[in-house]
Amino acid sequence: MEQIDVDAIDLKLLEALQDDAALSNQALAERAHISPPTCLRRVKRLRDAGLIEREIALLSPDKLAALLGHGLTALVEITLDRQGAEQLEAFEARVVLDDAVQQCYRVSPGPDFILLVHVADMPRYLALAQRLFTSDANVRNVKAFFSTKRAKFKPKVLLAQ
Repeated sequence: MEQIDVDAIDLKLLEALQDDAALSNQALAERAHISPPTCLRRVKRLRDAGLIEREIALLSPDKLAALLGHGLTALVEITLDRQGAEQLEAFEARVVLDDAVQQCYRVSPGPDFILLVHVADMPRYLALAQRLFTSDANVRNVKAFFSTKRAKFKPKVLLAQ
């Protein structure tokens, strides 16, 4: 991964891609006020440098709920008994492999981790809790908060311009 400097045009490109990664190169170039070949070259440079990790589709949970059910989203606080670097890394490595764990944060002060998990229903949450928390002798405390409504979801890095 190369080290690069970013300028105002790069920030415009990154901002536009965060809003809609499906933009054509032509549309993206127009938003950044640059030529399409320059746009293509700059976006490739940003990808190669690792500033763009990946591009994904954001699905509508409300529209999918009619087909799949709403599921269950929980924010889970985890406190470990021993917080040495090795124990923190071991717990983190284990939970990030689980597909139900959508986000994992090490935090301080308070609990050691906050996880955002999504499962189909309460029996599946209980299975997740057993798999990730109860079976780990180093987990001291688990506190789950179940979402009743998602008011905002905007996965976006704020870019200073």
